[in-house]
Amino acid sequence: MLSIDNANGLVHWTERDIRLRDMMTAHFAGEVSAFLKTTNPAWDVRRVEAPILTPRELISAAYGADDVFVQAKLSEHDHELVLRPETTPSTYVYMQHLLNSHQRVRPPLCVWQAGKSFRREQDQPTKHVRLKEFWQLEFQCAYTSDTANDYHGGCLEPVRRMIGAMTRLPTRVVPSDRLPAYSQVTMDVEVDNGDKWMELASISRRKDFPQTVRVGSKGGEEREVDRLVLEVAIGLDRCVHAWNQAETL
Repeated sequence: MLSIDNANGLVHWTERDIRLRDMMTAHFAGEVSAFLKTTNPAWDVRRVEAPILTPRELISAAYGADDVFVQAKLSEHDHELVLRPETTPSTYVYMQHLLNSHQRVRPPLCVWQAGKSFRREQDQPTKHVRLKEFWQLEFQCAYTSDTANDYHGGCLEPVRRMIGAMTRLPTRVVPSDRLPAYSQVTMDVEVDNGDKWMELASISRRKDFPQTVRVGSKGGEEREVDRLVLEVAIGLDRCVHAWNQAETL
């Protein structure tokens, strides 16, 4: 990671860093998929790549003008687009597309993305890896709220182990210091990088998926059940940074 532009929060990645990021993406995707299918073989796991430019109405109102990069409207007919601050909204759109199609797609359904997101972070030293342009790996795993499986609690230790094995640093799971409005519970995976404990991943039980599901009972009656979402969000830039830090310790 090289900070060679005359602008804080913007970095160059070397070819070695890029290879590491690609390797981590493939490994983490395989591990999360294996965990889900071990707990329930019915999980349908798919990857998608969505536009980085995202309609403003899809982005949470919690992101204000000071948080996101907005495309200037050159005419009244232009869409109001922003550089996405996270991949979740576009993943949700794709999940709804699948669930509403005639492809017989049913929950539990996991859709994941690896790509860039953008935020107007305050200028900070690069060592804190709070970048204005950064790589996210996010798994959105939708399931019905009446399941007996505790997907959130069950994945904490597997995610901690895979982060620790890949970064080669001590890891821990701690309650998040912030609970987003969309989450019932959020836990963070942190690594000790020799300077401080740094958050590399968060694991949330989200309650904001915009669709319920109708399920049948043994008596033939149908009822509406909420969909919950297990979110596993990993900062790939921080994982690469941690891997490089491990070589200096």
